[in-house]
Formats: sequence, structure tokens, C-alpha cells
Amino acid sequence: MYKEILNQVPSGYYDRGVKSNPFQWIWHSWKWYSLKSFLVNFSGEVLDVGCADGHLTSKIKELLPTVNLTGVDLHKRSINYAKKKWPQINFVIADARELPFGDREFDNIICVETLEHVPENEKALDEIYRVLVKDGTLVVCQDTDSFLFNFIWFFWVRWKGKVWEGAHINCVKPDKLEKLLKKHKFRIVDKKFSHLGLEVTIKARKV
Repeated sequence: MYKEILNQVPSGYYDRGVKSNPFQWIWHSWKWYSLKSFLVNFSGEVLDVGCADGHLTSKIKELLPTVNLTGVDLHKRSINYAKKKWPQINFVIADARELPFGDREFDNIICVETLEHVPENEKALDEIYRVLVKDGTLVVCQDTDSFLFNFIWFFWVRWKGKVWEGAHINCVKPDKLEKLLKKHKFRIVDKKFSHLGLEVTIKARKV
């Protein structure tokens, strides 16, 4: 089911969508405005888990040109699109639940709007913990699973966002997300809500 949903998504979905759909442009521009303040001190090896077609990953590279940036996603067509458009970034086809990297290989990890789409997402958190250095930083961004978000999402997947129907399989509210992070040995450092409370970004450190 997970891969079937991914296969519905066209390559370049985000990169093209922000240029052609005003609703996607507003959502993703707002997301980047909120997210980038959490990333300004990132250095060294940086991993973007669930990078999709690389649109957001490319913006991270623009913000942090000196980091060694890697993006991973299970959707093969999206990764192939990203490799062609942004060859200066290392893109890898990989499952977040089984990352093809060594222990403590990354100084910082970003996971944006990904965990809610991943079956057994606690395995993804285990893998993120494994490949992150001690005291390394994890930034997680996702929707808040609020009534208003779910109301909007209901209509979105029946209109312009049909490719994502059935994709939200592990949505959790912010307090549950914090508990999950703490359960997997992360310490919460900062938290910020955006999109009128529809999105939350959490910064945590590996302990």
C-alpha cells in the first residue's frame, strides 16, 4: 500500500506544483520561511529524510552551500528527477526505515512532512537516531493532525491533491510527536507552530 501511494505521485510534483498551484506555493513558501531559522547553524554532513523530488533539499543547499547534503526517498522517479535537476546534491533511493548509511554518519538530519507517511515510523526514528552523531540535531516538521487540518486535507485530496489520498497513515498530534522523539532518546530543544497552527516544527538533539 505504501509503495502504491508513492507510485501515484508524479516526478517533480513539488518542484512543478509550487510554480503552477498557488495553494502549494503558499503552503511550501510558508513552510520554508518557518523552517529555515532552525537550520542556520547546520554544518558538516546533513541528511534530508523523505526528500521527495528535491525541491526543499535544493533550498537547504542554497541556505547552507558549504554542507555536504544528502537527500533520501523511496520514490524512485522523484529521486531520478532530483538527480538530474540538482546534480550538486547527493540523492539516494532509500527507505527511511532502513537507511543505507553507517552509524553516526550525519551531523544534522531534517525530516519534513515524512513520518506521517511512513508505516512503522518508529523504525524510521530508530534509523535516524542510529545515523546521527551524538549531540547531533534533528529537525522534524509535520502537520498537527488538528481538526482544521484534517478538514482541509479531506477536501484537498479530493481536489488538487488526489495523488495523496490515503497517504496520511501515521499522523500524530504535536504532543504525541514530542513523546515519540523522547521515547527514541531525543531531547526537545525548540518548537514552533506555523500555517495558523496547521504545521509544527520541532528541533531535537540526540542524547
